[in-house]
Amino acid sequence: MTTVTGDGPGRGDGRDRDVSGRAQNQRPRDKYGRPLPHGSEGEVERVPDDAEFTAGEGLEEAQRMLDSGYAFTAHEVLEAVWKSSPEPERELWRGLAQTAVGVTHAQRGNTVGAARLLRRGADRVEVFGPNAPHGVDVAGVAAFARALADDLDAGRARPGDGIDPSGMRLRGA
Repeated sequence: MTTVTGDGPGRGDGRDRDVSGRAQNQRPRDKYGRPLPHGSEGEVERVPDDAEFTAGEGLEEAQRMLDSGYAFTAHEVLEAVWKSSPEPERELWRGLAQTAVGVTHAQRGNTVGAARLLRRGADRVEVFGPNAPHGVDVAGVAAFARALADDLDAGRARPGDGIDPSGMRLRGA
């Protein structure tokens, strides 16, 4: 795959893009998913743009990332599953990805945006109820997301390492 960086029509934004203009995930990232300069060493292994995970693999890898404090990478994994999931499950995966990226925004200090994403993700997953596919604990994910959103709104949560994504358990015990 050929990648171009911020040149050509409509590509003056400095983002890595493929020849069709689609944004690519080429730059190294810090722990919270913020892009670092080209050539720097990233703090987290990137999920390739064309990554594919089964539902089980995605849940396992995303949980491992959450447990290690890497909500951004968990979001990338969940997004990869979302892109390849069957239509009846797409909103579940979309909601899981939104909750993980909401945690990412909280870690980065964007508390208003984080609270919105966390609540939106909670609403999306919760409708799947106790019989959610793949053993996803939608009630637990929604409760975690709403509690973090409330803590952000009240000023009780501290961005950066004060946000612990390991409390978000994707599957029930």
